[in-house]
Amino acid sequence: MYGWFWSHLPGPVPVRILLALAIFALIVVLLFLYVFPLVDSWLPFDESNVDAAAQTLIAPPS
Repeated sequence: MYGWFWSHLPGPVPVRILLALAIFALIVVLLFLYVFPLVDSWLPFDESNVDAAAQTLIAPPS
């Protein structure tokens, strides 16, 4: 896959490196702006429960 990607980038090696970095940065930005907020509503990270037995193991603040 990486070979196919690299062979389809135009220009000499320094230009290819810059283009690959720009495409990578664009993908990261799109993930953080659009994909991760969309998927966040489906993930159950804010639905955690702590039972009473686990609370007794924690020392109270002094």
